[in-house]
Amino acid sequence: MRTTEQTAYERARARLQRKRKFRGDLAAFLAVNGFLVGIWAVSGFGYFWPAWVMAVWGLFLVLDAWNVFYRREITDEDIQRELHRTR
Repeated sequence: MRTTEQTAYERARARLQRKRKFRGDLAAFLAVNGFLVGIWAVSGFGYFWPAWVMAVWGLFLVLDAWNVFYRREITDEDIQRELHRTR
């Protein structure tokens, strides 16, 4: 069986990996959408079609941010509390 310290280390490493991935996704979002806005501007400032890409991709980015920064893991205490609640 794993020690508590090993498990805590693995969880911390996983959180850091998720945060690093999110930063990369955010950088890609900014770069690609900046490029699309540039294409839109060069093509004559007509209908702002990059908004569709920004909206959809932005929604998924916000959901990912929620999972990375605000969602917490289920702990043993949470499980015990739920077990006592159902009895």
